[in-house]
Amino acid sequence: MSETSSLIITLDNGIKRITINRPERRNAVDHITIRALREAFITSADDDSRVIVLTGAGDAFCSGADLQTSISGAAGSFTETDVTKVLREGVNPLILAMRALPKPIIARVHGHAVGVGANFALACDLIVASDKALFSQIFAKIGLMPDGGGTYFLPRLVGYHKAFELMATAELVSAESALALGMVSRVVAASDLDREVDALASRLAAGPGVAYAQMKAGLNHALSADLAGALDFEAVHQGVCFRSADFVEGVTAFLEKRKAAFTGK
Repeated sequence: MSETSSLIITLDNGIKRITINRPERRNAVDHITIRALREAFITSADDDSRVIVLTGAGDAFCSGADLQTSISGAAGSFTETDVTKVLREGVNPLILAMRALPKPIIARVHGHAVGVGANFALACDLIVASDKALFSQIFAKIGLMPDGGGTYFLPRLVGYHKAFELMATAELVSAESALALGMVSRVVAASDLDREVDALASRLAAGPGVAYAQMKAGLNHALSADLAGALDFEAVHQGVCFRSADFVEGVTAFLEKRKAAFTGK
């Protein structure tokens, strides 16, 4: 286990857990936490992890940006902050690192995921939410537009008009409503959250890592490609899967009528 002032990171049996550890701030993120998160995801590309679980300590997943520390000075001096630079050097590289990571990322959301915290969850590959979870693009409440990829991820999940409504009203969305809108993968009782997340993470950790990496890359590509481009991407990257040890093991196990033992290679 490694621990910083803002993160707790564990790695066990291929499952890496990254916990935002600022419960006294409801896991609101400052510059230090954002840099630490980016580094944690970048290093995950080359370590022994096969699946990542992102969550928060205490009763919240992430309550957004910590304005008390992320933007210095009194309210009147906020406009003097170069927020474009702050986003370009902090949040944006973090989101890109999450999407580029060739391993599945599960968001374990047990409480509030609002502001950029909601968009951290949306940047993951799977979102497992407690029935106590709440989501919000809360930016408009303080006169801001969404950042952290909210304008990219949300309309692709819920459509333009619903995305605009959720952003403009800064409405709190319950876990069940988020599921109905297609914002989360599954919702479970709070008492079952860890069991469900652990089972899903174990299943992915035992799965074909090469195929997962190409699958994630293909989905990322397809979000901005036409059909012909998506088909060609599939053709090229299926070749990567065919040359993997996981594919050989998968076919062999199928022919031998046994469960495949994937190694992620």
